[in-house]
Amino acid sequence: MNSPQSFPRGPGLLGIIGNPVRTSLSPAMQQAALRHSGLDACYRAFEIAPDQVRTVLRALPPLGFWGVNVTIPYKERVLPLLDEVDDEARAIGAVNTVVIREGRLLGYNTDAEGFRRALEIEGRTELPGAAVLVVGAGGAARAVAFACLARGCGSLLIANRTLARARSLCRTLRASFPAADIAAVATAGADWAQRVAASGIIVNTTPLGGRPEDRLPVPPAALRRGTTVMEIVTRPRRTPLLVAAKIAGARTVDGLQMLLHQGALAFTLWTGCEAPVAVMRRALAAAAANAGRRA
Repeated sequence: MNSPQSFPRGPGLLGIIGNPVRTSLSPAMQQAALRHSGLDACYRAFEIAPDQVRTVLRALPPLGFWGVNVTIPYKERVLPLLDEVDDEARAIGAVNTVVIREGRLLGYNTDAEGFRRALEIEGRTELPGAAVLVVGAGGAARAVAFACLARGCGSLLIANRTLARARSLCRTLRASFPAADIAAVATAGADWAQRVAASGIIVNTTPLGGRPEDRLPVPPAALRRGTTVMEIVTRPRRTPLLVAAKIAGARTVDGLQMLLHQGALAFTLWTGCEAPVAVMRRALAAAAANAGRRA
């Protein structure tokens, strides 16, 4: 499925659905983009229960919604509830952006391309030929891994506390990339530190390390200069992993960068307008800073 060819005119609504979403930074970022672009629409967060997902989705078109973002835990759940799903989103197995056109719900995944842009633009790191380590095996890891393979990474290592889950993700990825070098490893394995040290790009897709009492998702002693370390969680912005990576001389990319770029892609899908990335970046940074002061 290609990008929408027709775009809404007149006042409209946008939002994000998930649970929890009360502390989402997306409303501040998207509302700033709408205001800058002169579009008569508002973007709000809607925290819904699991048994409300189908009802809420079907209620969106008559209410005048242009679309919504979808976040945890509903990215996989919404797939069978949509009228059409983009090929890439179906291959990843998750939808994070729903576009509404003529009463139809169209599903896309901007996480994969948002990750790639964050890594290559903000992190100044190229994926082609790189040895990539993805920590985690959930929905976010699927999108990140798909982007790495589609961009031609040299090898992909999926690491998870439960080895069986990492292997399951590898099997899923091989269906789309049968010739790729994909492997699984347990994070508690004997050679774990060596595998980390051999990676050129490390992406943590888990919340591990977000709290002071957490252990780091990778051994800090295995981090080295020349590696790029990326988080996709947005809070805290400077996670203990990124602090350790900076001390080791590695390049770091915080979680706001993927949120920024996937949000910019969603904005264009909904509106047909070029996303004002600089405006969105400033609004996102300000919202994150305010949230940090309230915490």
